[in-house]
Amino acid sequence: MEEVTRRVAEQIGRRIRRRRRDQELSQETIAWRAEIHRTQMSMIEHGERLPRVDTLIKIAAAIGTTPCELIDGLVWEPGDGRPGRLVVTPPGGDDG
Repeated sequence: MEEVTRRVAEQIGRRIRRRRRDQELSQETIAWRAEIHRTQMSMIEHGERLPRVDTLIKIAAAIGTTPCELIDGLVWEPGDGRPGRLVVTPPGGDDG
């Protein structure tokens, strides 16, 4: 996995895990609610897999949040004569 993609996956995974734990729910429960396999849920939470948009939407609903909250701080900077880049910034220290 490319470095920036890995960082995005890790950031999203931490946010999902934090919200799930705040609700005292298991990965299995969230996976069931989101209609994905528990193994996939684990891989996403541990930053080993970057979820597709439809999967992110399902997981967000399953943990009672929005996809926007899960991707807050991820910004695409278009390139002017150079390649663009994805910038990963933790909003408000939320991902420490």
